[in-house]
Amino acid sequence: MIEFIIGSSLAASAGLNAWMPLFLLGLSDRLFSAVDLPAGWSWLSSDIALWVIGALLVLEIVADKIPALDSINDIVQSILRPASGGIAFGAGAGAQTVAVDDPSAFFSESTWAPIVAGIAIALIVHIVKATGRVAANAATAGLAAPVLSTVEDGASFALAAAAIVVPALAVVLLVGLVIAAVVSIRRARRRRRAVDHPAGGERG
Repeated sequence: MIEFIIGSSLAASAGLNAWMPLFLLGLSDRLFSAVDLPAGWSWLSSDIALWVIGALLVLEIVADKIPALDSINDIVQSILRPASGGIAFGAGAGAQTVAVDDPSAFFSESTWAPIVAGIAIALIVHIVKATGRVAANAATAGLAAPVLSTVEDGASFALAAAAIVVPALAVVLLVGLVIAAVVSIRRARRRRRAVDHPAGGERG
């Protein structure tokens, strides 16, 4: 079960920032003996992977804070974030981490199950994020983009780091992310209703 929690947290992190969980997984495998990625995912800690993923991480962090460009970035990331979520879930669920000494074969019956689960989780988080960003940009003329992006990057980092080090904390963060998403969706619906049916408007 703990492997599912780790994988879900990493996939959710990828839904907010495609490269954050991959970079942290690779860096942790490279620097800490307590973290050991499965053989099939060990390439994440190679020199070239860390440099490329690190560069893409910086690029996404910058692009996501520029009004208008952030929406274009979200469109591009519609493919990358789910793909990253699948990789992050697969690598994280089968890794030995600070919290997991001997990972069990939670998805032993299917190698694709963790990847598919990661894709689905990251895609859902990405859709909520992208939809919320469009609404926020429309309401604030793009002024909210840098603030929201910074919060999302922080949440992505916290989810990925907690998944690797303290999965119990990752559960709390995941619950918080779900609550924030529900609140955000409800607010967006209320704003849409207010626009469609303004107070004091004509009644049929």
